[in-house]
Amino acid sequence: MAAPVAALLPLLLLSLSGAGHGQRQGPGSIAVVGGGVGGAAAAFFLRQRFGRGVRLHVLERGALGGRLATLQVEGSSYEAGASVLHPLNLHMKHFVKELGLSTAPVQSNLMGIYNGEEFVFEQSSWYLINLLKLLWRYGLNPLRMYTWVEDILDKFMRIYRFQTHDYAFSSNERLLRALGGNDYVRLLNQTIDEAMQRAGFSHKFINEVVCPAMRVNYGQGLDINAFVGAVSLAGVESGLWSIKGGNQLVCTGLISSSKAEVIPGMVVSIEPKIRPVRTGDPVKLYQVTYNTSSGLTSDLYDIVVIAAPLGRAMADITFKNFDPPVPESPNPYHQTVTTLVHGQLNASFFGYHDPSAFHLGAVFTTENPKLFINSVAVVSPVEDVNAEGKLPLQSAVWKVFSKEVLTKEQLRLLFSSYDSVAVKPWLAYPHYSPPEKCPPIVLHERIYYLNGIERAASAMEMSAIAAKNAALLAYHQWYGNADKIDQEDLHEKLKTEL
Repeated sequence: MAAPVAALLPLLLLSLSGAGHGQRQGPGSIAVVGGGVGGAAAAFFLRQRFGRGVRLHVLERGALGGRLATLQVEGSSYEAGASVLHPLNLHMKHFVKELGLSTAPVQSNLMGIYNGEEFVFEQSSWYLINLLKLLWRYGLNPLRMYTWVEDILDKFMRIYRFQTHDYAFSSNERLLRALGGNDYVRLLNQTIDEAMQRAGFSHKFINEVVCPAMRVNYGQGLDINAFVGAVSLAGVESGLWSIKGGNQLVCTGLISSSKAEVIPGMVVSIEPKIRPVRTGDPVKLYQVTYNTSSGLTSDLYDIVVIAAPLGRAMADITFKNFDPPVPESPNPYHQTVTTLVHGQLNASFFGYHDPSAFHLGAVFTTENPKLFINSVAVVSPVEDVNAEGKLPLQSAVWKVFSKEVLTKEQLRLLFSSYDSVAVKPWLAYPHYSPPEKCPPIVLHERIYYLNGIERAASAMEMSAIAAKNAALLAYHQWYGNADKIDQEDLHEKLKTEL
């Protein structure tokens, strides 16, 4: 019996390696450009799909983590970029479990909404009082908002089922349409203001509650598209969490788990190359040229995944000798400035004549040209994210979001005293301007772009979803699995399969 078993062994190994798809060998090498959450997740999912045999490089010009980063204030680290996760962010939850990371609920502070003249709403430590205040000022609008957001989120949750069954989409439009149909198309084509007015929400509620949520989460007002607006409103729900030690630990953990080689370099160009082979058709590869501390270097790859926003201000990559040319991505990002201040907030700036009466740990703002901040809130260090914050009137670390770097005069207006200041200007989010058009996922055969999905909504979980979609798409296109790409009526199809 030994001979037949020995003969079967190569076939068994072939099927386990994933190379049994029409006998095509797997790719030899894959480049991932960018080491933020999208690039790290892409490396993780690509390794899962293509196996151990592929050479996997992550090219990152800065620190791993991208827009997940921390700032140091007096010996402790604080989140400067994306800081909170939603309880329904299933990919991020999976990563945390897979990597053995620890999580903690996000510290909650008593919150007030300030319009530049007065507080239109101030939270109490008593739930019932808050409920009565909200009902008195906004009627049933707050309760209806949760239902409205929940309906949008319910459709969005379909993506996890699609991806569990290995389905992929070749464009962001197809992906979003598969989730929400015409409802999602409408959301992308109108502002959050228009969408909520049409849904019957009051002007007062939209201006005083919805607008501050947009300003703190995305640095824009009510002109943001309704889809990202709904994502922003989901971010004011309870149950939010973050990762002890800093959210960027997900990036370093995923890249380590993927066994990818990290190359510190800035990609400057990508160019197709044809390599002749002794038998069969010539092989098409991509030459990626990148700048390192030792100068320009290049390498050849079968597949390239770009996980950094394209554009001159971001990942300024030249695509050489492509036919047809790779479409340009006029994808403007706008600046959000994070300022961490260890000091004492000036209660009189917000109209409090008696500083001892000021009890708020977070202030969100409405649109007012006189205001130079979007928000200010007490924060805890990432090493102890659920630490009880000190009373705001005592010395605390405050995180301020603004559109411009704060001047010394503005800092003196906002704080009665302060010891230290750390500043991080970000090109944090796309500048949203509906109707939105998402850049393509497939820039060229076997070149995939993750960040186009940010035009619908920018969030850590959106990057993870785009990463898994790109990994699945690359896999299916490599092996010719057309039945797993761009399938119509997937939601109904998967319901009938149960």
